[in-house]
Amino acid sequence: MTEFGFTCTGVRAAPYAAGPTLVFRLAVTASGDTRVHALALRCQIRIEPARRGYGDAEAEGLADLFGERSRWGNTLQPVQFAQVTLMVPSFTGSTEVDLVVPCTYDMDIAATRYFTALDEGEAPLLMLFSGTAFTGAGGFHVEPVPWDREAAYRMPVTVWQEMIEQHFPGCGWLRLPRDAMDELLAYRSRHALASWEATVRALLAEAGAATPAAPAARPSPPERLRAGLLPRVGERTAP
Repeated sequence: MTEFGFTCTGVRAAPYAAGPTLVFRLAVTASGDTRVHALALRCQIRIEPARRGYGDAEAEGLADLFGERSRWGNTLQPVQFAQVTLMVPSFTGSTEVDLVVPCTYDMDIAATRYFTALDEGEAPLLMLFSGTAFTGAGGFHVEPVPWDREAAYRMPVTVWQEMIEQHFPGCGWLRLPRDAMDELLAYRSRHALASWEATVRALLAEAGAATPAAPAARPSPPERLRAGLLPRVGERTAP
């Protein structure tokens, strides 16, 4: 059996992708001088939140996922980030390939909320590999890639932030049920509002007039996330 090894050597945001996309650089090795004709690879990527520390503001932003900091000994469990496939072309000994991972800015996705809550530092990831290898100098043999193949990687938070800013500059994302969207659209049409931002601001102004409150500075999107003003997640889901 051929021994395969995997190492993540870097990550970047794909600059010309249609949507938010991360590209991880993988180094793949095969024991000895084994000729690998092709490698059909499956990769599951998990976030390992217990492998880093968090500031007070980050802890507030993660409260919807993991609860209060006093409970983190039980709740700080791995979070599913992505599951992707990759066909590695022929190589002997070792090679490097790009692992393309489409992402989302859907704030109902646990992984997205986790990355958004981080201010700085690195996000601890664990890549779990499996798949099928076609090897052999003459003809080929079919071999499984063992399920225990894995690679740890600490992704700079700035890579995620730059990727999101590239596709959604200065914006947040909100998903609503269809009936709520229909009501918003009807409200927008009745008041001849030019954009969804104007629609939401008009509703906020009406709510403020109905319930007077002391004036306060409008928080930025990261501050609203840390303050817990986003909808709560009932369970962790994968992208």
